Amino acid sequence: GAEGSTLMSYFSKNQIQALKPKITFSTLRDLQCPVLQSNELQGKPDESCSTEELFEWLGAVLNQVSLDNKSSSFLSTYCCPQPNTVVEKAFLCTITGFIIPEKIIQLLEQLCCYFGEPKLAYWLTLTVHGFADSPVSWRESEHGFHKGGENLYNFVIFRNLDYWLQMAVGTNDDCPP
Repeated sequence: GAEGSTLMSYFSKNQIQALKPKITFSTLRDLQCPVLQSNELQGKPDESCSTEELFEWLGAVLNQVSLDNKSSSFLSTYCCPQPNTVVEKAFLCTITGFIIPEKIIQLLEQLCCYFGEPKLAYWLTLTVHGFADSPVSWRESEHGFHKGGENLYNFVIFRNLDYWLQMAVGTNDDCPP
């Protein structure tokens, strides 16, 4: 209504414009991936990896850390947890910007539809990072920030539509409800 047009004129008068999220796509080739079982959160030796191992592996992949554990690497000697399998192609989509919760839910629903057709993937993930300097972390809780400002959650969705939900918060934040 009238309030919306007043707000829009304020933005245009002060040269404030909306920014669209930045979307990047990449294909990772011959990627070592942990073997996961939807009903084994702790993992089983020689059968599947744990949720913690997956979370650490995801961080390495998203930050483009080499996973080959070469002794000549000064940056990282990290390697994919055992057991693992090599995936010929993995698709990585990164969306950077302010995204409302309804869009995240819509994206999550679309990812679940991925398993509606026969696919080779056993699982997929959706990771959502909050802004480190956000004034709010979870619901109405103030976001504490001293060093890292961690504020994220990760869905791991399996072919049978079981899922894991992993959450991380900084040391000065309350745990999410």
